[in-house]
Amino acid sequence: MAAPLRQFMIIFAHEHFDFRLSEVTSILSLLHIKAEVCQQNHDAKQSPFLMLKFPNEESVHKYMTRSILGRTVMEVLAHGPTRASVCEQLKALPAAETSRYCSEENSFCWRVHSFGKKIKQDKRLDLIHQFMVNLPLKGRVDLENPDDLFYICEDYGPNPNSAPEEPFYVYVGRKVSEGQRYLAHQYSVKTRHFIGNTSMDAQLSLIMANQGGVKPNMFVFDPFVGTGSLLVAAAHFGGYVAGCDINVNTIHGVGKSSRSFGKPRGEVTLRGNDENILANMRQYNLHDRYLDVMVSDFALNVWREQELFDVIVTDPPYGIREKTRKIGTNKHYDELEDQTLEGHIPSTMSYHLADIFKDLLNFSARYLRLHGRLVYWLPVVNAEYSDDHIPQHPCLKVIANSEQKINMTISRRLITMEKYQSMQNINPLDQVEAEIKTRTYEGSNAIRKIYFPNNSGCQSHNKSLPLT
Repeated sequence: MAAPLRQFMIIFAHEHFDFRLSEVTSILSLLHIKAEVCQQNHDAKQSPFLMLKFPNEESVHKYMTRSILGRTVMEVLAHGPTRASVCEQLKALPAAETSRYCSEENSFCWRVHSFGKKIKQDKRLDLIHQFMVNLPLKGRVDLENPDDLFYICEDYGPNPNSAPEEPFYVYVGRKVSEGQRYLAHQYSVKTRHFIGNTSMDAQLSLIMANQGGVKPNMFVFDPFVGTGSLLVAAAHFGGYVAGCDINVNTIHGVGKSSRSFGKPRGEVTLRGNDENILANMRQYNLHDRYLDVMVSDFALNVWREQELFDVIVTDPPYGIREKTRKIGTNKHYDELEDQTLEGHIPSTMSYHLADIFKDLLNFSARYLRLHGRLVYWLPVVNAEYSDDHIPQHPCLKVIANSEQKINMTISRRLITMEKYQSMQNINPLDQVEAEIKTRTYEGSNAIRKIYFPNNSGCQSHNKSLPLT
């Protein structure tokens, strides 16, 4: 008979609320951990506290080796809607349970973590004493390096301006493990050697790699690779990475440096010979995971059809800070002669967003291995969005959909899809129906027209927004 699951609680960082459960389910699936999400409190989406049942502490440590949004996990000793009820639960803990951390050899420390209300220091000390007397702690107090760290977590709701006098819910527990929050600083684009105007934030890149389920020796591909931020994150988790992009300057690291933005004309610098994606991989000692990148138009497929990639992770251009272009022209030209092809630079034309997503899903259906994942950003207009606008394909199913708000008008959604059947098994009529659903997105989300309503704004006045 399997041992009963034990209660733990993740304390999340106060950001990216909509990504939390998606990260939890992706990591549990990736690491084959059998865990259960417990009941939620009054405001589960914004509260940083999420209770889960794990089989043991080892599985918690294993989970936290991948968690980007989780700060800490504690084993829940007691929880309830009032402090008095929590104190009663602590008193009732069996000696066999408390003996693990109540010996004379175990030093300890208490901390108070509140959400939605700032608690003054004298009140914190009162709370610590109120709860501590209910546990038979015998060791010495060590504020810097304790053997056991106990948390008192109180949830006052998401609005500090209308926080109640007493908390909605109280948790008391013992710290078990920490997440990988430091990775966002370690891979920060601020200290990265080679960046571009739209380099993906390190934290979001790592979240995307988790959503894709990247693990050692997987083949990870980014068809709109840019400066390779997503490749760095995938390589960190052990994936072999490759990508392509139509922008020859970005792939080869030539042209004006992105760090020259805002400088006087005389101080503008060009990229050096060592400013490229491979240099970033060497900066983080990940170059052994780097396969290659190439200049390629995603609209013109160059790959031999086969189920090749384990994960496709990408941030397609939306036409805001980077143009959506593909090779082609609306003009008529005579066919070029063979002797003029060498050195010829082809014309480019607009690559409509709906076509990008249709091509991306078709590409993923053909080149992902069975049960491989596609992770990509989908820009949407908030007032018009519904789940029906997510591009569909008969070989792919949506398993996660998380929102990042950009402003009151526009958001982008991180879509995770899994390939559950091969192209050979689908009905051609299903493919036609999927393309119709993709065109629904085209008709309802004119992102560039919303972003530049008068079509006269330059692309530099909203540099702070993370749109590509």
